[in-house]
Amino acid sequence: MEVISSYNCKITNGKDIFKPTIEIYRRAITYLIEVVNDEYANYLNLTTKEKVNYTEKLVHMTEDNPCPKYSDFDKLFYKFPSYLRRDAISQTVGIVSSYKSNLANYEVERHNAISNGKRFKKKPPKLQLKHYKCPTLFKGNMFERISDNKVMIKIFHRNDWVWFDCNLRQQDVKYILSRVKTTADVKELSPTLCGSNRKYYLKFSFKRKVYLPKPKLKEQVIVSVDLGMNNTAVCSAMNVKGTVLGRLFINQPKEKDRQRHLLNKVCKAQYQSGKHAKIKSLWRKINNLNTQIANDTVNKIISFAIKYGASCIVFEYLGKMPKFKGKKNKRLRMQKQLWIYRRIQNKVYDKAHFLGIRVRHVNPRNTSALAYDGSGRVTRNAKNHSICTFKNGKQYNCDLSASYNIGARYFINEILQSSTAKKRSELEAKVPEVLVRTNCVLSTLISVAKAL
Repeated sequence: MEVISSYNCKITNGKDIFKPTIEIYRRAITYLIEVVNDEYANYLNLTTKEKVNYTEKLVHMTEDNPCPKYSDFDKLFYKFPSYLRRDAISQTVGIVSSYKSNLANYEVERHNAISNGKRFKKKPPKLQLKHYKCPTLFKGNMFERISDNKVMIKIFHRNDWVWFDCNLRQQDVKYILSRVKTTADVKELSPTLCGSNRKYYLKFSFKRKVYLPKPKLKEQVIVSVDLGMNNTAVCSAMNVKGTVLGRLFINQPKEKDRQRHLLNKVCKAQYQSGKHAKIKSLWRKINNLNTQIANDTVNKIISFAIKYGASCIVFEYLGKMPKFKGKKNKRLRMQKQLWIYRRIQNKVYDKAHFLGIRVRHVNPRNTSALAYDGSGRVTRNAKNHSICTFKNGKQYNCDLSASYNIGARYFINEILQSSTAKKRSELEAKVPEVLVRTNCVLSTLISVAKAL
């Protein structure tokens, strides 16, 4: 499979000189959206490349095409570089195609609801003309590399498109060289010019072919991860016999305490001033803390997997978080809504694949509710929800027990899928617990290993 990773390099010279380039590119996209939307009936039977060529003939004048239908494009965007024009057209075709498909899905959903006699209040999708896209600087036409930390890019400056020498920050270049250039089979793609808060970056993207090995079941070591709100994550390294090779508790008490303090400020401000409370700065700090928690958790999970040579990282399949209503426990509801389980899983997915580690998901039902030793359902501690009591009186960490069960379910599923029908029926006769997969725990895996 192919994995694409991107890295930002800060431009240290010419701060505001890049702003007109990004603005004129976005204005071109706004103009082209209206063109593609008006002519979309002619795009239905064309490939992606043919759509770009057809749009270019509609707006750009050449010797073979002296009278384009929309001739004012060349007047509004004088000397617009050819590669940048084609990039804007391809972005526009994607935007309009997405809008048309969403509109078609809306019409089908509306027709089905009305035909069944149901009320349909959903509003139709709108075609947004303003998009915050960033220009891609294609090599040769828009981008030239002089050295590792110095490049030339074509920008719009003083009513003309000129070449400008950019100095890149040294530590960014060193980071890219250490992380990417040393890896085999890496292809550098065209960079993108990005800007944020009067700071401008060149985003370099690298494409790499990655092979995800799947060793034999007897040789596999996995890392099972239980994501929670008490501990951000609890990891266990396991093998197919049910032997736990290592454990890791990941938590950020300082960040969470600071976040809880800021949430109290938000609640107080909303109580005093209502919905019109000025709390943007508070929410920005809360979101920044969330980002720090996510990045720290992902880095520790990946490092733990590398330490034990894991070939797979296993998560619970966690769906969309339901909305919490009611005035009681407002701070608790805010904390649940700020739970960043999806962001952590997506980042682990990207980083693990870049390193050649697979990622799998299992059914989350009863992973925390059942004890790993097979004694039955657990009882949570009322004061500390991370501690539970088994039916045999044993007290244990609930998240750690859940991580054992997650890893056990992965191995049981792999064993049953790789077995023949005859072996599977014999195994089910010896260990009947595997018939109901949502009741499988670590003790079930140990019994299966003994039966095999």
